Amino acid sequence: MSIVITGATGQLGRLVVADLLAAGVPADGITAVSRTKEKAEDLAAAGVRVHLADYDDPASFADAFRAGDRVLLISGTDMGRRTAQHAVVIDAAKAAGVAQLAYVGAFGGPGADFLLAAEHRETEQLILDSKLPYTFLRNNWYTDAPAYTADLQGILERGEFVSSTTPGARIATAPRTDYAQAAARVLREDGHLGKAYELSGDTAWTFDAFADEVSRQSGRRVVHRPVAPDEHQAVLTGAGLPEGLATLLVDVDAAISRGLLAGTPGDLSRLLGRPTKPLADSIRETLAALNAK
Repeated sequence: MSIVITGATGQLGRLVVADLLAAGVPADGITAVSRTKEKAEDLAAAGVRVHLADYDDPASFADAFRAGDRVLLISGTDMGRRTAQHAVVIDAAKAAGVAQLAYVGAFGGPGADFLLAAEHRETEQLILDSKLPYTFLRNNWYTDAPAYTADLQGILERGEFVSSTTPGARIATAPRTDYAQAAARVLREDGHLGKAYELSGDTAWTFDAFADEVSRQSGRRVVHRPVAPDEHQAVLTGAGLPEGLATLLVDVDAAISRGLLAGTPGDLSRLLGRPTKPLADSIRETLAALNAK
């Protein structure tokens, strides 16, 4: 039996592998699926088994899994093509007879009606139809997503954080490290089959609060500037984002305004065995990293 991570060289996948190793899972009991050998060289050097495969190449997954494996399917990044890509992994997992297929989906599951969640809903249905033993990890947004603390340098330079959310709208984020630790635990422990975890931070915050906290910690004035959806679209495309991606992100802000990403059910902190990292701590760590450059 091996724990297999698809997308293992991505930001989330690497953290999951690191957490498994830190928890004492033997390196040779972990398989990292990567599209290229070069990206996985450090994992291979650590003793992790590397399997080269591409979501667009079904044949490459022919021997990726073995009977009894526990598999984490991390969604692809090619929006509009991900359902078909995920089906490749699901089919291969079913053919191999894996013991668990854990999938990183969208917070809210079937109730997540925003555009970016559509392929996640479709993938979950494919997994249910496959009859594979499953665990759904429905992640809320990452605090360190490109729109939030990962863009802190740009936010400080601009002096503003732009969104098309309605006043008072909230989002319950957690850092990527918290989600990765939860995924690693679900993979290395028993008792998680047939469950859907709604994973979010313990506290939902407003974008005004985000701007105020950045201002307080940085000593530089930052404001949240709410704009209409069409202006938000123009801001994002003006910053170089493709039209389609900008549309998806504006639609996410509409979902935030409808309260779809404000839930704090506590599943993430229960899996972690501790509170999720507060927004203020993530901002503090990001500012420290920026100041250290």
